Amino acid sequence: LELLKQAAPRAARIAVLWDPGYSDFAVDWKALREAAQILGVTLLPIEARGPEQWEAAFAAIAGQRAEGLLTMQDANTYIHAQRLADLAARSRLPAIFPYHVNSNAGGLMSYGVNAPDMVRHSATFIDRILKGAKPGDLPVEQPTRFEMIVNLKTAKALGITIPQTVLLRADEVIR
Repeated sequence: LELLKQAAPRAARIAVLWDPGYSDFAVDWKALREAAQILGVTLLPIEARGPEQWEAAFAAIAGQRAEGLLTMQDANTYIHAQRLADLAARSRLPAIFPYHVNSNAGGLMSYGVNAPDMVRHSATFIDRILKGAKPGDLPVEQPTRFEMIVNLKTAKALGITIPQTVLLRADEVIR
């Protein structure tokens, strides 16, 4: 949320697109509300149970006069990255997504774990299990690598100038 606000400082009404099937949303929502209060933005929760409800969700986003978009981390956000980026672009919304594929598809920004890196790392655990380790004995690990990508093509199309301070923090800048 902070990165989106830095990239689009005039955005005061931020839509949060989420799937009610996402089990950790309550925890994420609490943190988002706290951040929104500090940043002086209003959050607009928009519920959609998958891509088949995205058109209606984006109509609701437009109806609530959102000036930015944040999407939650779930499988549909990753799998349907292109469609989601297209909907955000069509709605002229600066958006931050959780996965690099969203920025590569045309989303303004992404910040989150490197999903392919996590999948590769899971092979270590699979190998240990296949060699006899009990799954319950393996440590629970949190992601350690997060990446930020900024798509300057999208910024230009939206008429946004990304501050240098944001660009310097990016792991990748799409020109």
